[in-house]
Amino acid sequence: MLGEKIKRYRRKKGLSLSELSRRANLSKSYISDMERDIKKNPSIDVLKKIAAVLDVSIEELIMETSLGKGKQADPLDEAWRKLVTEAIASGLSKEQFKEFSEYIKYTKGREKQDE
Repeated sequence: MLGEKIKRYRRKKGLSLSELSRRANLSKSYISDMERDIKKNPSIDVLKKIAAVLDVSIEELIMETSLGKGKQADPLDEAWRKLVTEAIASGLSKEQFKEFSEYIKYTKGREKQDE
């Protein structure tokens, strides 16, 4: 989960919650809630701040990596990673992505009805 990864990267860098909070300009309680998976959907801006302090990419934070001890999920191919990075950089919000996803589901449903 995202919170576990943030905690792992934070500890690897030798940072306390307070220090990460100060450097990322986020509240300590918010970061703590993220690490405990109470806050599960941070904004892109929050992820950018945390990633910058932890010296990792946003993609590293959000990629799934829990398939078992020492195993990683198949990473997105480079084209997908580039597409996601460009979308984030251009300001695409989670809400806009969700709307687009719903549109895709809608059009796929319409295609099936037309068959």
